[in-house]
Parts: sequence; structure tokens; C-alpha cells
Amino acid sequence: MGEKPKKPRKPAKPSKTGKSRKINKRKILYALIGVFVFTCLAAGGAGIAIISGAPELDVNNITNMSQPSQLYDDKGEYMDTVKSSENRIAVKYSEMPQDLKNAIVSIEDERFYKHPGIDIKRIISIIFIDIKNKLTGSDNLQGASTITQQLIKMTTLTSEVTITRKVQEWYLALKLEKVLSKDQILESYLNTIYLGGSAYGVEAASRQYFSKSVGELSLLECAYIAGVPQSPSVYYAYSSTSKKNPSVYINRTKAVLSRMLYNEYITQEQYDQAISDLDSGKLVFEAQATQSERMNYEWFSLPVIEQVKKDLKEKLNYTDEEVARAISSGGLKIYTTMNKTMQDSTQEVLNSGLGGGADSNGILTPQASAVIMDYHSGEVKVIVGGRGDQPALSYNRAASEKYLRPAGSSIKPLTVYSAAIDSKKATAATLIEDSPLDASIGAIYGSEAEPYDPKNDNLTYSGMNTLRSAIMKSINLVAVKLEHTMGLKTGISYGEKYGLTFDEHDKTSIAALALGQLHHGTNPLKMAAAYGVFGNEGNYTQPILYTKVMDNTGTVILESEKTTREVISADSAFVMYDLLKGPVSSGGTGPAANFGDIEVRGKTGTTSDKRDLWFCGLTPYYSGAVWIGNDDNSVTVNVSSNTAAGLWGKIMASAHEGLEPKTISQPSGVTTASVCSVSGKLATDACENDPRGSTVITDYFIQGSIPTEMCDAHISVEVNKITGLLAGPFTPDFLKETRIYLKSGYTTDPALLLPTEQDPTTLDTVIEGYSDSLQQNQSNNNPNNSNNSNNNTAQ
Repeated sequence: MGEKPKKPRKPAKPSKTGKSRKINKRKILYALIGVFVFTCLAAGGAGIAIISGAPELDVNNITNMSQPSQLYDDKGEYMDTVKSSENRIAVKYSEMPQDLKNAIVSIEDERFYKHPGIDIKRIISIIFIDIKNKLTGSDNLQGASTITQQLIKMTTLTSEVTITRKVQEWYLALKLEKVLSKDQILESYLNTIYLGGSAYGVEAASRQYFSKSVGELSLLECAYIAGVPQSPSVYYAYSSTSKKNPSVYINRTKAVLSRMLYNEYITQEQYDQAISDLDSGKLVFEAQATQSERMNYEWFSLPVIEQVKKDLKEKLNYTDEEVARAISSGGLKIYTTMNKTMQDSTQEVLNSGLGGGADSNGILTPQASAVIMDYHSGEVKVIVGGRGDQPALSYNRAASEKYLRPAGSSIKPLTVYSAAIDSKKATAATLIEDSPLDASIGAIYGSEAEPYDPKNDNLTYSGMNTLRSAIMKSINLVAVKLEHTMGLKTGISYGEKYGLTFDEHDKTSIAALALGQLHHGTNPLKMAAAYGVFGNEGNYTQPILYTKVMDNTGTVILESEKTTREVISADSAFVMYDLLKGPVSSGGTGPAANFGDIEVRGKTGTTSDKRDLWFCGLTPYYSGAVWIGNDDNSVTVNVSSNTAAGLWGKIMASAHEGLEPKTISQPSGVTTASVCSVSGKLATDACENDPRGSTVITDYFIQGSIPTEMCDAHISVEVNKITGLLAGPFTPDFLKETRIYLKSGYTTDPALLLPTEQDPTTLDTVIEGYSDSLQQNQSNNNPNNSNNSNNNTAQ
């Protein structure tokens, strides 16, 4: 059995010589201490300066460290509790076993109930050691920290070992002892201290090591937990090192029991029994089954938490340690912008709307993600980062910067068409030929040997197209040619204003900027915010994920403010909004996006081999984006861009329940004009009478951009209706006919080309024809003519 440690005996009375030597040593020690203290204070800029620079003592923060932060939806209803690597469960002081309290005090701060917050006797002892270390060149400064000081360090200061921080720690510890009782301090300490693994506080530690509540711990178990704080990694019972050599934590537990006996917190009998139990292997560990680390609304909650962390640092100058402490256990109340009904509905649509199977990890394929945003206020209402049940902390395919994908043709309205319209390089009626790219242009983006040679999705060409038609049919060649004419720098400039990010590869690639074959990539959150510009008078509204954050006292410490910037003019935005009705029309690539009577605008996007499928669009209320694809970037099957449009329509239908149809008003700077779809110039009567049908179209124009020239592609001419040749001055009137033709360069159909030859009829031909006709008439009137005789007889 063990024996009770004996208190040190008083030394024998020293001789005068010994006494003299002791006095000299004491004088030297005091002198060294004085020099050391003076040096410390001087190095820190004097004690008063150090203390004045100490943070305010926040007692509420100290006593409420065990409160996890919580998130609320846009109606103020609870949605989530912050999960972190810190497993912390608050427990009242009265629920903690006395053995545990005594064990902690014995091994950590045995004069806890006697000192005023700092232990002078211990400090003097440690200072002597620190002086020795300084003189020997060692940087190992000892702390001499009491439980009160450790609590201050964990909740108010950093763990940095400097003279300044140590002096501030002493000051705040003394101050804390004046406002809190010893029991309150010990309670906060025991709920805060790190105890290995993921356990913060004794309740979490009790469950982690023994699968029971702290109130059920035995003396032996209390002693073990009390020994962990000195070195949580070393004394962590589940580590591979501890499993191979348990003597490390066993000896530490014995040390705790020894100090408890020394301080008379346990009897000799209790001590002996505990040591016996320890040696016979009765310290048994049984971990409690861990709960899922996944949050209720992880897709939305995690981006919110990251935004709050960022704002705490940037707006309130929090350190990384302060941010982590506030989020994990600071009791913050975070009011998000998430609409729970819309979030749940969107998740259900994505889960059930694609079919498919599961991969080797049980993840549904294909995957999908979606975002819905109120582009007027900036409030994001929905973020769904994947289909099906996902493990905690999965890639957020909707909002993560780590999971970006090429945008395909959904980029065209951003970097091509709106950029061209806003920079006055084109109008909705501008004509561009859908035909193979000229090799000289292709060489600029490829090489002379291998010029860039883009293709349309259907591998065909359709000739001249207006921008409106090109957007509706998603014609690649028109987008590439317009981007080339406009210049890559212009496309980049507009794309960045829309919130897109391009790497150096993207900035030199016309395929990236015109067709969305991005190297850097984008996500639904970025695309939803970008498309909101078209309904918001050309203004981009920065996405907002939370409205306010309150601390554990109810004080608002952060508030989100609406932030906007102009991307394109209001006039350009309206024109684009109208152009985007083409892709969702019956002749477009995404008609499945339509729902009910709500006005829908948007654009599909497909990357090579259908590896990414997009639909990005808006209504007068919300903007949104849907992505479909496989996590391994493999080809998707049995889906199309219209599939993405259909998912978008379903999630938006739910989001718009109860909302009345409305439209976006036409700005005063936009007008209409009738132009010819063949020439792009102002229409004439000839355009109306094109043999194939009228080519007159009426479209929106920003004032000042209406064409000023009349159409010269259509020519109204008179022809000989028999020969089809141009009527000449002697073509008889009864042979003349007015027809509409096209000038060369506007058609390849010979029947539509303007004739180049004139009717050869001359004056002599006309006279000769007249004489022949006269003679024929005379012959018909001669009574001797047999035919007439017969006729008369017949009559």
C-alpha cells in the first residue's frame, strides 16, 4: 500500500556563519529579482502602460464560455447549433463531484483557496528559475499560473508567453477575484479547460473517457481527468502511445492522488484503495458514441459561420483565437437570411428530381446544387450544396471556393452579350454570321498550324443571326466572334464586375470568356448574384448570409449592410432582361424553367461532353442558379441543360408560392425601333414584302443606338414576269411585275438574288410585235376568212 506523503520538516537552526551566508544569498536573490522585475517592466514599457493596455475584463464572457453559438433563420426561428472540434457541455458547480474539484486544486493550484488570484510565493520561486534560464540563455519562461490566471488566459488573453501578457494576466486575475467567488471561478475553469481529444470541460471529458456524466465519476476517474490538463496530448488515453505504454498516464494519476493525500482531501485508506485499483487495471476507458458532426442545415450554416468569422476579424479586429472562441463557445446568436421552407423544398427537389444511383461512397449521382437569392436586398435564401445524405463537412457544391466548375454558355450573358450592349459595341438586333471562324482569327487564339476552331453544339451553321436569336439558340460561333470583336479585356472587365474570378489561363482564353470553358470556375452562389444584375437596374448586390450577430448579453456586435455596385446601366440591364426570355421560349434551350404566371428569364449552360449542366436565371423577385454534374468530372448521362432548367423551375415555383405576377418596367432610356433582320438597318416596305415573309423585327434599343441607315439589302424592282429579267424601258406594261430581291452578300439563294440582266425588249421589237398583232386582227375580221364563215354558221 502507498504511504501518505510527509510534509517537509523544518531545517535545523543554522549557525551564525550559515546564517550570514543565507542572508547574503537572500540579498543576492532579492537583488536579482529586483533587476528581473525592473527589466521586465522596462521591456514592456513600464507596468502602468502594460496594465492600461490590458483588455477589459468581461465577466459574462468568462462565466458563459460553455454556451455554443446558435443560428436562426430569416423569421428568427432556431435552425442550427454551431458544431466544432470543441466538444463542450456545461455543468453546474453543484453537479461536479467534490473529489474532482479537490483533485484539480491539489495538482494545479493547491493554494487556490488562500491566494487573491496570483500566488506570490509561487511567483518568487518561478522568477528565480526564469532568471537562471535567462542567464543561461534559455527562452523557457515559467508561468506560475494559478487556476484564476489560467481561466483569464483561456477566456480573455492569448496563450502567448511574454512579459507583457503575463503582467496583464496578473492584473486581470486580481481583478476577477474581486467580482467572482472561488466556487464561481473554479466552475468556469472546469467548464473551460481542454482535456484531450475533443473534450473541453469536465462533463465532455467524463463522457469521452468513461461514457458517463461527471457526477458519476469515481475517485480514480476524477484523479485521471485532473491529471490531463498539464499535457492533454501526452495523457490522452486513446492515443497510440498511451495504448502501448499506459504507465505515462497511470503515473500521472498516481501523482494526483498523492497530492490529494498530501493536502488532506482524501484519507490514507482512500489513497491506498485507489492506488490498488489503479495497479490492478480498474481504470477502464469506455468512450461514448459520438454524435453526428453534421449540422441540421450545414449547406447554409457553414458559409454563414465563415462569413461571421471573416467579419469579426475585419470589422472588430478579433484575432484568430478570439474568433474561434467566440464562434465555438461564445454563445453568439447569428440571425441568417435562410428561408427554411424554401431551403427544405429545394433540397427535396434536388434529391428526387434527377433519379440516378449512388457511387462507392453512397453519394447520389449525378450531383446537383442550387442557390436562390433576393437580388434586391442581397439576402441569400437558399444554399443547397448537394443531393442526398452527405457526411459532415462535405464539399459545398453551391457556395464553396474549393469546388468551382466551368460555367458553359451560362457565362455568355455576362462576359459577351451584356458587355457588348453596355459598351455600345452591339445591340439586340446586331447581325453576326454563324459560320466557321476565319483561320486568321483562329490563329490568334491557337496557332497557324492549329488555329482555334470552335463548333456549335449541333455541329451546323445557320448564317446571319441577331444577338437575340443567338442567345435564344445558344450559338457558339456568334459569341466567339462578338467576343473577339469586343476584345478579351472588355469581357474580363465585365466578368469581374459580375463577381467572377479569372486566373491567368482564363484571361488569355477566348474559349473561357466566350463559351465558359473556365479553368478557375464558378459556383451557383456567384452565378445567382451575377444574374440578379439584370433585374436590379444593372446593380450587383453583394450576397448577404446573415443580418445580425448578438453576443451572449444580447448586444448586437455585427450587422450586415446592403452593398451594391453598378455593373451595367439600367438601360442595358433591361435590354438583357428582355433578351433572356429567348432561351426559355419554345424555341430556346431551357423552356422547362417556366412555371405558372411568373415572368422567367435565364440561360442554360453546358460544358464539353455534358460534364457540367447549368441553368442561371431570374424573376422579378429572385435570382437563382442550378448546377448538375459528377464529382469526378465524368460525363453525365440522361440529362441535358433543359434538365437543369426544369429543376430550376421546380425550386423557383415553390419559392414563389403566394407571389403575384409582375414585370420589370422599361426605363426611359430604352425605346423600340423596327429594323430589318437581314441587314440590321431601319426597315422599309421592301423588308415587309420579302418573298419568304416579312423580315421586319421590332426590338429594344438604348437611345442613341438605333441604326440611322435604311435597309439596302432589300430592293424593290420591276421585272418581266415571264422572263424574270429586269424590266426595260420598252417592256410592255402587261408584262411588268414588281418583285422584292436581295442584294448580293445577303443571300446565296439564286431565286432571291437581284437579277443582273435587263429585259432585251427594244422599240423595234415592240413595233414589230404591234404590226403582227394588227395583221392578225385584220385577218380575223375578213368576211372571206373560212374560220369566220364557219363561226357565223355555228352562231
